[in-house]
Amino acid sequence: MGLSCFACFDGENKQRKREEDRLADAEARAKAAEAAQRRQEEFEKSAAGKAAHAQLQAMAKQSGNSNKGEPVLKVGFSKPSDLISC
Repeated sequence: MGLSCFACFDGENKQRKREEDRLADAEARAKAAEAAQRRQEEFEKSAAGKAAHAQLQAMAKQSGNSNKGEPVLKVGFSKPSDLISC
């Protein structure tokens, strides 16, 4: 009967350890997210970040104006003789 009490304590210790690990993991993820946010903000303020932002805007503007609703690839045949036969 004495051994079964140790099993209860062992189970409680394992549960407490899992909860401590879960809290430590959550804290580590929060710190990593904060660090990533700071790095992103620093990059956006840097010359490289400003250049990347300008390039993305230019690419978006160019892609928005490039085809204006027209298909990118147009294939048209006016008569069957235009087709290539094998």
